[in-house]
Amino acid sequence: MTPSAPIYYLKRKAKKLARKDGIPLNAALDSIARDEGFQAWSHLAAAAPEKDIAREMFSELNAGDMVLLGARPGQGKTLFALKLAQAALQADWHSHIFTLEDHAQTVDNRLSGLGIAATPALTVDTSEEICADYILEQTGQTPSFIVVDYLQMLDRNRSLPDLSEQLTALKQSAKMIGHIIVMISQISRSFEDAHHALPGLADIRQINPTDLSVFTHACFMSAGRAELTKLN
Repeated sequence: MTPSAPIYYLKRKAKKLARKDGIPLNAALDSIARDEGFQAWSHLAAAAPEKDIAREMFSELNAGDMVLLGARPGQGKTLFALKLAQAALQADWHSHIFTLEDHAQTVDNRLSGLGIAATPALTVDTSEEICADYILEQTGQTPSFIVVDYLQMLDRNRSLPDLSEQLTALKQSAKMIGHIIVMISQISRSFEDAHHALPGLADIRQINPTDLSVFTHACFMSAGRAELTKLN
């Protein structure tokens, strides 16, 4: 026996049930599992097909969240961010991808490789003008899933507000409008000498001192592993 819907969908259903009935999330999860014919949520999870980590992670996010997605080069952080955008599209979110790193054709090729077809609900923007103000102008008042590639590139232009100020503006807009913002970040080379399983906030490469407290979550990746942590 397998669940009737993907895990990420059933988790969202459980969250709604927990809010509606005022019960703990674990009780709501078990209730959903019983409706699916399982004794408990752990049994349902064990019987589910191979996990789609991006969809699972997207199901943990809510309107107003800002996520710091960090990894060393070659760990797949950009592709993972696109998979998160794919999960958002499938959940009927408008998605915007802002990149100062890749050409539009490169992003289009990656999206095509994921089976993401062109749609009015998805925008890819490679403008050299990308900064917090530009992002907010382009996304407007529609709650959107926003990927920014990448954090350090927003700190390269001295004519712009400093990075902490830009992040604060993005956070305020996310809370007010209901965006979810994923900010891809570089990780310092020193992480590779530390022999830790995953990077942490202390490993974020900073051109200038930056207040990272605006982020509600951090997702760090290494050696095929990705882990989402709630920060505040």
